[in-house]
Amino acid sequence: MMNILEWFKVLLLGIVEGITEWLPISSTGHLILVDEFVKLNQSEEFMKMFNVLIQLGAILAVVVLYWEKLWPFHTKKNAPQKSWFAIEATDGFAKHLQTFCNNYCAMDKIVLWFKIVIACIPAAVVGLPLDDWMEEHLHTAPVVALMLILYGIFFILIENYNKNRTPRITTLKELSFKDALLIGLFQVLSLIPGTSRSGSTIIGGILIGTSRELAAEFTFFLAIPVMFGASLVKLLKYLLKVGFAFSGTELGVLLFGMIVAFGVSIFAIKFLMGYIKKHDFKVFGWYRIVLGLLVLLYFGLAK
Repeated sequence: MMNILEWFKVLLLGIVEGITEWLPISSTGHLILVDEFVKLNQSEEFMKMFNVLIQLGAILAVVVLYWEKLWPFHTKKNAPQKSWFAIEATDGFAKHLQTFCNNYCAMDKIVLWFKIVIACIPAAVVGLPLDDWMEEHLHTAPVVALMLILYGIFFILIENYNKNRTPRITTLKELSFKDALLIGLFQVLSLIPGTSRSGSTIIGGILIGTSRELAAEFTFFLAIPVMFGASLVKLLKYLLKVGFAFSGTELGVLLFGMIVAFGVSIFAIKFLMGYIKKHDFKVFGWYRIVLGLLVLLYFGLAK
């Protein structure tokens, strides 16, 4: 039976995940740093799974908030009057497929999902084979601190560069498959803890010419397959290693952490989308720099 302090730690970790997953300040980096000061009375392997599941809770917030923009199907009565296809098939499988798509598929959203998948490919190609190595060698406070500072500087420089530019891409329809792939290449940078997945893709989006709002929104969408895939791989590794049996307390910790991360993520996403309509990302850049310097100072003195 855990005491009230342990439950408060679970609450704190869920809050940290819910806020930092979506703001461009690095959730993994913050969780690594928080772990230096707030440790649950659980095994290291259990904490790895806990961090994975609170990420899943955060992802569900995107699914809920953007369900209408992302769900690619509709009922037949909501089908458009005009066919999606420029050339109509007359018979066979192609005809049946076109009829199904016209009656039940929101093709613009299906196209969006293809763009999301294409953007996820680079991170999957690089991240899957290197996941264990990066977790062993890069999940350290000094690496996190250096990446916080470096990308904080990038944010400030890029916002200065972007100040007088007019975005060429302001809607998801205007985002080409090439643009999606380029943003996906920037997402590879986020594999280093402290970089921030949202931060790297937002920087990439701004550099290729998207508006801040579109860069942030597309970043949220990329999180669904990337984080679901990465989380499920890590979760499977853990379950195969230690087994599928959990105590009632462990299940309670996992569910509570997920629920907290989900709820806080709802507010964090809404806050960010409201904030960037009137402000740039410089404040996040300065925050990263200050936090990175404090971390370097703390660990330097600790030695």
